[in-house]
Amino acid sequence: MGEHYDVIIVGTGAGGGTLAHTLAPSGKRILLLERGNFLPRGMDNWDPKTVFVDGRYISRDRWFDRDGKPFQPQVHYFVGGATKLYGAALYRLRPQDFGEIKHASGISPAWPLSYDDFEPWYSKAERLYQVHGNGGEDPTEGHRSEPYPWPAVSHEPRIQQISDDLAKCGYHPFHAPCGIMLNEADRPRSTCVRCTWCDGYPCLVHAKGDAEVIAVRPLLDQPNVTLLVNAEVERLQTDPAGRAVTSVVVSRGGSQEVYEADIVVVAAGAANSAKILLNSANDAHPHGLANGSDQVGRNYTFHNCKAIVALSKEKNDTVFQKTLGINDFYFATKDCQWPMGCIQMIGKSNAEAMRGEQPEKTMFAPNWTLSDVAEHAVDFWLTTEDLPVPENRVTTDKDGNVHLAYTSTNDEEADRLYAELKKILNHVGMAAHHVLRKNFYMSMDVPVAGVAHQAGTCRFGSDPATSVLDANCKAHELDNLYVVDTSFFPSIGAVNPALTAMANAIRVGEHLLSRMA
Repeated sequence: MGEHYDVIIVGTGAGGGTLAHTLAPSGKRILLLERGNFLPRGMDNWDPKTVFVDGRYISRDRWFDRDGKPFQPQVHYFVGGATKLYGAALYRLRPQDFGEIKHASGISPAWPLSYDDFEPWYSKAERLYQVHGNGGEDPTEGHRSEPYPWPAVSHEPRIQQISDDLAKCGYHPFHAPCGIMLNEADRPRSTCVRCTWCDGYPCLVHAKGDAEVIAVRPLLDQPNVTLLVNAEVERLQTDPAGRAVTSVVVSRGGSQEVYEADIVVVAAGAANSAKILLNSANDAHPHGLANGSDQVGRNYTFHNCKAIVALSKEKNDTVFQKTLGINDFYFATKDCQWPMGCIQMIGKSNAEAMRGEQPEKTMFAPNWTLSDVAEHAVDFWLTTEDLPVPENRVTTDKDGNVHLAYTSTNDEEADRLYAELKKILNHVGMAAHHVLRKNFYMSMDVPVAGVAHQAGTCRFGSDPATSVLDANCKAHELDNLYVVDTSFFPSIGAVNPALTAMANAIRVGEHLLSRMA
């Protein structure tokens, strides 16, 4: 048997990394287990061929879809988890997202906590992850107890022009909240150089507000914190009664290691956290840990997304493009009874990353090269809420492999949002027929592979019959097992989930500090 710790945390991303950062000052002995290693730094970090064409940083995992066909999920196993390659768009859920919302495909259920319950933790997470923004611009956002800790990232001229044009047409564009270490008032001292290699790339200069740089790396010299990399958790073991996790079984360096802890926290991502619990079945928990309700793995969500390239006659020489958002269609409008979702910018297109596109999709005229297309491109990301459906679920087979059964929801709403974007483009000098799907940004040909916004599978709630975790994200059926990644989400809203995971990790961390005290 291995060493004994006060807390073992499985995963170092937005949930696990932030939780460790919250707990570390207590002096409690903490073991962080990361399936991957530190992401290597090198010029390849900013090479679109390496990142998008070769997929160097995507895991070699093999999951299986509803029909048993294998696919490669776009997951990243590094210290910092999925945040190492995210776009650092750190939105709060809207206050209404915490209540029940009716959608075209069904109901988005209420959370056991309200926006008011979460608001202080959002403020703490924004301070920790250095979020830039302007409160009050987005008409759908909730109240704030504190202003953004940093001013919004400024628009470059072409994006400012689009923002001005939208405002003139009656829309409400806002500066997108962004977690980067950018000091525009003192650029020589700014860690961030405001390059184009942010969204979807690892940051070569460690200027992105990711969980490794912000939360984990500052802990590595502390004597009470131990990080083990290349340590994949196989299963959790319990006492004979099944009321407490006693040890964590880890595969590392070709051998099996076992570690004990008073409290065990799983934060491996919605699919892999469910996998760990399901693969930990024993006599006391024959269907998997915390799964007496048969809810572990169910209600998997990951957003109904579209990545769009719009072409304008004038060139778009923007470098850092992801500064604009539009939430005019987040909820029902006078023209549509259903919520549609969020429109925001994504990283600027470049020719190299577009190589995988079919020529007929990327060349609108015979004399246009991929470089021409990229130079004129303005890139949008459309997010529609994906509903928690019990049949959309993670299961595992006898060998422990992930099987992900998924069918999209709210397609009608997503299509309406796309139609609204086309209307918007007509107001800002971009023809609606010069629009294409940006397939290289996410594997749209295998929708289930795009797992960047995965959530659900271990929802929290007050009723053990319909949820896995209680309001503090402790498993109903075990006294010392917590889950603090996006698995706990009862619903996902239509904005990026990372900040909510970070805020919740701080909230649960402070609960654990009280418990351990």
